[in-house]
Amino acid sequence: MKKALLVILFIFTGFLAQATELVQMINTYQADYSALRRLYSNALSAEYFERMQSFNQDYLKSLQAYNYDSFSEDGKIDYVLFRNYLEKELAELDLDQRAFGEISSVLAFAAPLEEFVKGRRRAVRPKAQDLAASWNQVALQIDQQLKALPSQSKYNSWQKADLAAQAVESLNKVTAEAYSYYYDYDPEFTWWMPASWKKLDASMKAYAKGLREHYTNSVKDDGSGIIGKPIGREALENALAFEMIAYSPEELIKEAEKQFAWCEKEMLKASNELGFGNDWKAALEMVKETYLPEGEWPAEVIRLAEEATDYMESNDLVTVPALAKETWRTIMISAERQRVSPFFLGGEVIQIAYPTTEMSFEDKMMSMRGNNPHFSRATVQHELIPGHHLQQFMNQRYMTHRRIFRTPFWTEGWALYWEFVLWDRDFPRDAKDKVGMLFWRMHRCARIIFSLNYHLGNMTPQECIDLLVDKVGHERANAEAEVRRSFEGSYGPLYQIAYMIGALEIYALRDEMVNSGKMGEKEFHDLILMQNTMSIEILRAKVTGNPLKKDHQARWKFLD
Repeated sequence: MKKALLVILFIFTGFLAQATELVQMINTYQADYSALRRLYSNALSAEYFERMQSFNQDYLKSLQAYNYDSFSEDGKIDYVLFRNYLEKELAELDLDQRAFGEISSVLAFAAPLEEFVKGRRRAVRPKAQDLAASWNQVALQIDQQLKALPSQSKYNSWQKADLAAQAVESLNKVTAEAYSYYYDYDPEFTWWMPASWKKLDASMKAYAKGLREHYTNSVKDDGSGIIGKPIGREALENALAFEMIAYSPEELIKEAEKQFAWCEKEMLKASNELGFGNDWKAALEMVKETYLPEGEWPAEVIRLAEEATDYMESNDLVTVPALAKETWRTIMISAERQRVSPFFLGGEVIQIAYPTTEMSFEDKMMSMRGNNPHFSRATVQHELIPGHHLQQFMNQRYMTHRRIFRTPFWTEGWALYWEFVLWDRDFPRDAKDKVGMLFWRMHRCARIIFSLNYHLGNMTPQECIDLLVDKVGHERANAEAEVRRSFEGSYGPLYQIAYMIGALEIYALRDEMVNSGKMGEKEFHDLILMQNTMSIEILRAKVTGNPLKKDHQARWKFLD
């Protein structure tokens, strides 16, 4: 009975915590935003930038009109989160619009096509003969622009050339969609338009191809085969400010180097314990050779996951709902996906990387060596419980309106934070476990160093790969996959630094609240999970009870 009452109280408390003053506004914003994105589907157009800017500005004005002082504690948190979110959206729109403005002249032919696309939204029936003639003229104009391209100054970077090509391709895509809307359903359109569309489509594709190669003074591929897009200092500093990180890129790199030095010191201890002296890379190689025979790995992953969950519960570290334990499951990662994700991916489904038949012998061995039990004991719980699966389970049930404020500093920071805590609690059973845990901790330090330097223009993808191989001890294929994931995947520019930096934030908050005796450990962890995702500096206001100012900006020096 007592346990049942505690469960009811846990759920009821979470329900009450969601009743903040801005829930409706935030939920409505998300619905409005999605509706506008579906309508204005060409994100590389003046129409799109103007509409999305006015949309976010209107919401920001409405938000600022509220009486902030009348809000509850959670209402004030929502206010600051939403204000910061809208300001971030506007800043990113401004950067994107400025970049678009630098290449928008390539769309000098666009007006008739944009008018056609707008008419299609409300099923305006075009005058097919006139439209066919117009499209022939547009195609001729595009051909002339392509012909004139060699005589024009080249773009100073391949990224700018690529953006110009994307602008043409994006217009071509929405034009094709509108064309398919009328074709076969409007007899006159179907009779007049196919030849004109074929010519226009071919001209736009040829122009985009020409634009994509129209650049100089820039290396697109440094030999690694990885094509990313460094965002530069201004965008990087803006992103850090909106994530409430009150440090410069250089300060974060310095901290990563400091953390890496700590890892090396601990790795030397483990190496000596294993009999390899100061040759920790030899100890690392020995640990890699502890991989399991083919076919046996998934069962070991299950065992590691259950061990971690049992440890959480037996030490009363965090509440683990019974349904969270019941509902996770596993799948295997395809060989193609392992080119980007050579290790675990997690959440409700833990995705397991291990060799497949189509892999070469060398790639099979690298996959098995990189996914050994001692490396994985530090990361299975990162992906499942108390990591990503427990996070997602709680995010779907508490403060659900805050999922819009998602940030990898909360998501990845929380999961890596537990690796810190488990290290402190002597979770490693022996020196081989320590080597495995330290390998991943060094990896997270290296991610900060190479990703920030890459976006600042100080490192190439190949240099990032070499760093992971030479300094961390990665298998080369796995290092290539990690760098490809960082720069060619769907991850934001700060994603890879968020693991270590977010963990350090939560770790500093733990020191402030738990280690000081102000809050119990389980209470601390449950409170974080029930707040949903947000910048850790804003989370700190909730955990500490310190009020937020209406215009709060990043200022927490958690590394100090």
